Amino acid sequence: MREQLKQLLQERVECYTSDTQERDERKLHLKKELMRNRSTEIVRVNAAGKVHSKRKEEKDTVLTYKVHLQYLLKQEDSFYIEEEMEEREARFRDGYLIDERDLVPSFEPEEVPPKWEEGSERLSYKYDRMKAVQYAERWWNEFNPAYHKFTDDCTNFISQCLHAGGIPMWGAPNKNKGWWIRGKSWSYTWTTAHSLYNLLAGGKGIQTKRLESAEEMDIGDIMCIDFEGNGRFDHNLIVTAKDQNGMPLVNAHTMNSRHRYWTYEDSSRYTPNIVYKFFSILDGV
Repeated sequence: MREQLKQLLQERVECYTSDTQERDERKLHLKKELMRNRSTEIVRVNAAGKVHSKRKEEKDTVLTYKVHLQYLLKQEDSFYIEEEMEEREARFRDGYLIDERDLVPSFEPEEVPPKWEEGSERLSYKYDRMKAVQYAERWWNEFNPAYHKFTDDCTNFISQCLHAGGIPMWGAPNKNKGWWIRGKSWSYTWTTAHSLYNLLAGGKGIQTKRLESAEEMDIGDIMCIDFEGNGRFDHNLIVTAKDQNGMPLVNAHTMNSRHRYWTYEDSSRYTPNIVYKFFSILDGV
């Protein structure tokens, strides 16, 4: 079974850089189309997979495995590396692979937050963008043991980055107030994508400025995504670099990614109704 998975992974890797080899896989097509639209070439792809669970379902054996993908990209005269993790599932029957698919994260919050109490806090701090980005680079594909680990970890990760940049916690132990985490207790704003969006949009506690376009963003700034365009934000990202055209490249958890292009058009969660909100993180005064 592992040899079959190894062969399948090799075929997928080759499809990224080939104009003749194709696979009926939406995510692969989305990635290649995004790169064409950006006039960016996928020069090489490296991939490493690791099986982390195995179960029996009647006649089938189901393996769940993770794939670490590294894309060497060329844009004009510049090269850079984009990285991402995939969670995939392969189904075998009588020793033969019969189905294989990407497991798309749900981005559903572990808790449904009540109405959040915005308050009127004005915190004093200096936001160190480089420290926030360094933290995002260090932990993009790992979980800092100093913090509780969540299944849907995108907002927890972004909160950690902001805290590493010097923004203090406040509001504990009220889960409906402030922005904080203590052991196995935390505010909704620390862990839930839409609640953090509300906090950033309010501009209190964490001082922000709304930006009109992605190109205005600087490293250390935060982007919020509503995939369905239904008014509820699902995902948060931190800008960690810029491409040759000055457009943001982002790091994120849940779909662990490093230096991914900001539009997420290559995501299985992408829809034409997607909504983006851009926030510059300011010093607290």
